Parts: sequence; C-alpha cells; structure tokens
Amino acid sequence: MKPEEIQTQLKQLTENQSLRRRRTLNGPQGVQIKLDDCDYLSFCSNDYLGLANDPRVVAAATEALQQYGVGSGASQMITGYSQQHASFEKQLATFLGVERVLLFSSGYLANLGVVSALSTRHSTLFSDRLNHASLIDAAKLSGAKHHRYQHRDQQGLSQLLQKSDATKKLILSDGVFSMEGSIAPLAELIALKKEHQALLLIDDAHGLGVLGEHGQGSAEHLQVDRQDIDILIGTFGKAFGSSGAFVAGKHDLLEYVLQKARSLIYTTAAPAALIAACAESLRIIQNEPARRARLQHNIAYCRAQLKRLRRPSLDSISAIQSIILGDNESVMQLSQQLAAEGILVLPIRPPTVPINSARLRITLSSEHTKSDIDRLISALDNYL
Repeated sequence: MKPEEIQTQLKQLTENQSLRRRRTLNGPQGVQIKLDDCDYLSFCSNDYLGLANDPRVVAAATEALQQYGVGSGASQMITGYSQQHASFEKQLATFLGVERVLLFSSGYLANLGVVSALSTRHSTLFSDRLNHASLIDAAKLSGAKHHRYQHRDQQGLSQLLQKSDATKKLILSDGVFSMEGSIAPLAELIALKKEHQALLLIDDAHGLGVLGEHGQGSAEHLQVDRQDIDILIGTFGKAFGSSGAFVAGKHDLLEYVLQKARSLIYTTAAPAALIAACAESLRIIQNEPARRARLQHNIAYCRAQLKRLRRPSLDSISAIQSIILGDNESVMQLSQQLAAEGILVLPIRPPTVPINSARLRITLSSEHTKSDIDRLISALDNYL
C-alpha cells in the first residue's frame, strides 16, 4: 500500500470508532489493576481462576528459571524440548483422559499448525461462523475448500456435509465461543462427524479449567465422550493464567501433526519456566475445585443482575457475558463512562464481532467479589 492509502485507512478507522490502541499495564494481572497509571476494577481479563499472579505459580516458574534459564533456545525439534515439556505433556494427557498431548507456543499457532497439517487440496473444512480468528485464519490459509455455517446451526452443517463429495472432511468449532460465551453443541457435532466420516476439531480455550466437575472443559460439562473429539485444542492463557497451548488426541494422529505442523516445527519452543507455571496451575486446578465453584457462583449472580437491565446480556452460562449495543459509538461511550468510574470493560467492535453487534464483553473471575459485581451492575444501570 502507498503511504497515502495507509493514512486514509487509518483516518477511516478513527472516524468509524474502530481504531484500536494498546494500554500499558503497570503490575500483575488481577481483579484490581493499574492501567496507564490509573486504578481499575477489571472485568477484561481471561484469568478466570486468578492464577496469573498466584504465588505458587510464580514460584514454580522462578524455580524453573534457575534450572533452565530464560529462553528455550531452539524449536522442539532441535534442543528446545525440555524434560519440563515432556513431563507436563504426560500430566496434561492424564488429566484430559487422552492418549497424547503436544505443546504449542500459542493457541493461534496450534490452530494454524493443526488445520494445515490435516488439510490437503482434497479436503473440505466446515466451520462455525463465530469461531475464533485463529480458526478462521487457519481455514483460509490451509488452501482447502471452506464452508461456514451459521452459529451453532447443526442442521445447516448437516446440509453442507450431505452436499459435499470431499474425500476428507474436517469440522472446526470453538468449545466456548470467545465473544458470545455460548457453548458448542458437542453431542450433535459428534453425531454429524460420525455420520459423514469427518474429523472433529474443538478449540476449548475458554472451557478448559472452567467447565466440568473437574475442570476438563466443555466435553465434561456436556458429558460427551472425549474420545469422540479427534483434536482437542486448549490454551494456558485463560484459566491456567500463563501462556502457551496444547493439542490433544490419539497417539498416531498427533504424531502426524508433530511431523507436519509447520507452526510447531519452525517455532522456538515455549520457555521451560512457562511450562513449569502451567504444570503448577494444573495441580491447583485439580486440587482446588472451590475456585471453579466461586467462579460459577459469580457467573450465576452476574447473570441474574444483568437480567434487570434494559439491555440484557447474551444468554451465556460461561464466564463471558456480553451486552450488545450495536453501533461503535454507543459501546465506546459506555466503556468510557465506566472507565471514568474506575471500572474497566473494554468495547468489542467489528471485525472482531459481526457488523452491528458491537458490545461490552464482561469476563468474570473467581476472584471477583459480590460487591465488585454490584458495583459494575450499578454503573451499568446508570448509563444503559
């Protein structure tokens, strides 16, 4: 693009209230944060269980720093795959009840790598329209034929599968949809994948650690057999409070992914210290179910209070609660009004969400108190 074209595009983004900007965090993640030197009660973080600054998680990372140093130095295929990585893969596989786990440096890289590894020019991909951007981009970049069906519309998906004569079919869906908070109809997706001999990939980044009696995610919550999900993807930047991602499934399928996923083969491995932090988070998730119980209580309480407002939230039982205002100007104004009262709920605008569905995306933590939620609801009630 020419410089003048770039300037025009930036001007249009500004005029449309679509220009994004970064803010500087001064300190750790938490319910109370300092952002751009201002103190806020935050409803913006995906740190659902409050583990991002848990002293035990920090200590585990610190100990691993002393043993392994800061950087991993190379890709997993060279010298970047430490004993810490190998041990955690086995621990996580046991927790999830799967044959094998592979670690990736991020959820984005996991989705890009797996979809491209499992796709050929003879493949057809079928994906929910509201999938995360990483799944959308993975489908686009794979080179395979790609069909998108309406959100959670299993009948529409069934029709697309019936019409397809592809020899290889791959169904892609979030487990918990990151902007809606809705949960994929896993039982129906499993039935369709079996009927049409397709593979099923579920990205459960926002379900892992949060949903299910043991925190095993959407599959446990919906009581479906995890063995029927061919590829399960999750991240450690949400409930685990750390960073990185994994791919889980049967041994041979994951061995194929290991050999073919370019975003794993050609990427420097995640530092061992981060993996040590994830391992400690997993231990806490397994041993402290009270964190999930507190989060579920907060979700139920917040949903009940939101129903009193003139703009009810989307019907979500997850930690993601969205209030749709429609236009960018309205959602920006409301976010700024809340910020003036020391409450941080950032606006989500197109293209992150569909046109005319700009919204406030409220994310809840186990560490929010009843008074925190009451403060948010009171402020919303004043301005909505």
